[in-house]
Amino acid sequence: MTKIHEAALERVALPTAAWDLTSFLENAKSQIQLWGGLLLMLLGAVGLVWGGVLLIKKLMATPQSAGQQQGWGTIALLILVGGALGTGGWSLINTIGSGGQKTLEDLGGGSVLVQTVSHVLTSGGLG
Repeated sequence: MTKIHEAALERVALPTAAWDLTSFLENAKSQIQLWGGLLLMLLGAVGLVWGGVLLIKKLMATPQSAGQQQGWGTIALLILVGGALGTGGWSLINTIGSGGQKTLEDLGGGSVLVQTVSHVLTSGGLG
């Protein structure tokens, strides 16, 4: 090998990747979060556009055709939830889920339920 070729091989840093189960699952988790967040943002944009279409249809409709249209609550929810998901995506859903986790931890993590059920089973039933 020539000196130039050896120097080039020393300077080129090939990327190394770990091929273990932990790395695979961590990478899969982050990729699914990315794809899921983008899907939620897409669905939010669709909901926002559809809510706008329904709003215009409702405002332009005649009173006789009011029975065939969506209600004001549905239109408002489409616009609100669509806008929230369109801008928030994964971070919005993750924040809502974290609030649910905190509530469960504040309630004791279900240990009260397990103790109550085990007490009923050891005492011979509910009667």
